[in-house]
Amino acid sequence: MIATTPPSQKRWIYFGVWVLLCLVLYFKPIMRLVQLAWNDDTASHILLIPFISAWLLYTERKPKPEEHGLSFGPAIAFLFLSVLALALAVNCASCSAKDILSIYITSLILLLISGFVLLLGVSRAKSSSFALAFLLFTIPIPDVILNKIIYWLQAGSAAIAEVLFNLSGAPVLREGFVFHLPKMSIEVAQECSGIRSSLALLILALLVAHFSFRAFWKKAVFICAGLGMMLVKNGIRIATLTLLANYVNPDFLYGRLHHQGGVVFFLIGLGLLLPVFWYLRRGEIGSVGKANQVAPKQTPAAS
Repeated sequence: MIATTPPSQKRWIYFGVWVLLCLVLYFKPIMRLVQLAWNDDTASHILLIPFISAWLLYTERKPKPEEHGLSFGPAIAFLFLSVLALALAVNCASCSAKDILSIYITSLILLLISGFVLLLGVSRAKSSSFALAFLLFTIPIPDVILNKIIYWLQAGSAAIAEVLFNLSGAPVLREGFVFHLPKMSIEVAQECSGIRSSLALLILALLVAHFSFRAFWKKAVFICAGLGMMLVKNGIRIATLTLLANYVNPDFLYGRLHHQGGVVFFLIGLGLLLPVFWYLRRGEIGSVGKANQVAPKQTPAAS
């Protein structure tokens, strides 16, 4: 007796072939993307995103009623957008190399989604929408948007650092992004914005919110808390290093804690997020317990 491959598995195999064809078609932009992620701290997270999305697709492959035929209509819509982005990338003479790369990768993601919808169906695409949308993190952030994000991180981190300086009682005079202390002056430069660890914290907050909360408002609250914690942990880092340099040893501004201590303050940010997680999670645990309870069987009365 010859075993046959179930239709659902065949569709996944066809989608795997589609992915390989897309990777071959966009080979050069993908290689440039790898080089950018390897050399640019603001894009270092990109290399992990495809693997996380693939893992999400694997873990959330819930049984779905088999869709007969192919979903041409929605797939053509994504295909049209992909071709439109590809045409823009080819003809955008005024765009920078990074911006063109961003458009190429956007086109690639739309093409992948088009194949997913075509081969696996609309209902499965809806149930896997988070995993598919997560691929958007592989798009390099254009410099115009990135500069605004970094400025926002600078301004927010400087505001948090000012509060911490005031709480410490240290005499500090602030002028914009510059803090004047008795022994030194420091500037919250773009390099001090913490963009790399902030992106990592945001991605982690999105994943935790997706898996831990069912209500949309809880997901939104936790993600907003993650955004706020990006500023808090960076403000703590600035204030801590500055006070240590001013009152203990100036080398703290040039040592390992400054250049390699991002992980330490990243963990501090996670620790500050834990109370928010526990508070939002309480109701989730209770509702899950109720949902998992099995109703007792009723014994028919003897006649």
